[in-house]
Amino acid sequence: EEPKTEFIDRYRDILVQKGKNRPVAIVAIGGGSTLDTGKAVANLLTNPGNAEDYQGWDLVQNPAIYKIGIPTISGTGAEASRTCVLTNSKTGIKLGMNSDFTIYDQLILDSNLTKSVPREQYFYTGMDTYIHCIESLSGNYRHPIGDAYSREAINLVREVFHSDDMMSDENRDKLMVASYLGGCAIANSYVGVIHPLSAGLSVVLGTKHCIGNCITMNAMEEFYPKEYQEFFEMAEKQGIEIPKGIAKNLSNEEYEKLYNSSIVHEKPLTNALGNDYRKILTKEKVIELFRRM
Repeated sequence: EEPKTEFIDRYRDILVQKGKNRPVAIVAIGGGSTLDTGKAVANLLTNPGNAEDYQGWDLVQNPAIYKIGIPTISGTGAEASRTCVLTNSKTGIKLGMNSDFTIYDQLILDSNLTKSVPREQYFYTGMDTYIHCIESLSGNYRHPIGDAYSREAINLVREVFHSDDMMSDENRDKLMVASYLGGCAIANSYVGVIHPLSAGLSVVLGTKHCIGNCITMNAMEEFYPKEYQEFFEMAEKQGIEIPKGIAKNLSNEEYEKLYNSSIVHEKPLTNALGNDYRKILTKEKVIELFRRM
């Protein structure tokens, strides 16, 4: 679950109250949400206001304090990306604090830390890397550097999830590298249709990010046909059943909230579909997509 803006504010306040001096560094050990928390708190320690003030693109004005990231799961790319995704409870919007100042100064990548990850979670999170890269490679904002990162990350993901043992020592090494490269890829481009719709599931239904992406893939055949097929081939190979039907019979109010919390992601949707993305993703179309998830 993405950290909430008010949680980041409280964490900042606690650190400020506990010491006469600002912390020398922030060390974040954990998965994507923990890594995003570390980045957001580091930004708030050097910038006035609250976390919600910096949700958007390049709003952070001052460099953050030194921060060290130590991922204990592979796939989110939070260790490499220039964003930290936060949920604003007041507005019902899930949006990143996107800034060059958000990037970690130092990383420790040790795949031994991923040995105890539950098998299904390992798959869902690994697919976050795959999804980052297919969105990046199919977008309007493609960049040669981002393409290079994406292609190599996808190659590694395929080796891992088409194998007989996705959690072997060798494959855990590969996935940790793929996760980092995938984070670098979206730092040089943008995601696409999947992440905004997944954000809607997160805000309205409380769905966790990586499994939300996988659930969203149920409705993505028309946007990413080849990748849709490969995604489900990898899931079948690893014996993972993707949940389906979680948004099939909701109230009109819930569908309205799903639409509003998804369509707000202008940059990713423009990357995927162009400036007229609202003509393609009408409210009726978006609700239809959610019903297929």
